[in-house]
Amino acid sequence: MDITRMCTVGILLVGAVGCQNKLADENRDLRKQNIELQEALRQRESELAARPDLTGHVTALQGQLAQRDQQIAELQAQLNAKTAEPRETTGFGDITVTRDDKGNITVAVPGDVLFASGDATVKSGAKQTLNRIASIIKRDFPNNKVLVDGHTDSDPISKTKDKWKDNLDLSAARARAVAEYLTTEGGLKKSQVGMRAMSDTSPKATKDKSRRVEIVVVK
Repeated sequence: MDITRMCTVGILLVGAVGCQNKLADENRDLRKQNIELQEALRQRESELAARPDLTGHVTALQGQLAQRDQQIAELQAQLNAKTAEPRETTGFGDITVTRDDKGNITVAVPGDVLFASGDATVKSGAKQTLNRIASIIKRDFPNNKVLVDGHTDSDPISKTKDKWKDNLDLSAARARAVAEYLTTEGGLKKSQVGMRAMSDTSPKATKDKSRRVEIVVVK
């Protein structure tokens, strides 16, 4: 999962009906352009066998197609967040987006996506997803408070006792790692971002889902 567009991490407006319709129109136009690009790409790939000089053109089309895919995913995530009642919606793959009755938006990124087991260093593969989430927050919520909450499952720390005192300690380290990434690499203002260590106080249906970091945009 590309995180994993997540959330994709993308991903998240609560706006007026007119703005929502505009997003839907943009999404529809992008999908139409995507279909046209896919058809053009298929044609160029067919011609490429007979004309090697078209290689550069095919590569350019592939790049445009990837860009359209990303834009479509971001718009869809925003539409999901706009139309959703307080419930889970899929944002980017395993990333989920929820909106509560106060308008607060929570982007939940699985801990296994962000970190290796028992670790609190953000994986290289997760950085693109955090960048995308940060870019959406910068664009659409530049002055909103952002809280980064670290969550764990209820299993006691065992294999990494040398690193973490308990689950509260681990959840704090993971929240800090994501908060620091969002400010140092993602470009969010340090004064905008806070963090909370939740340990295992807010479990989900499974241990996998319980291990997560939630990025909460406060209304």
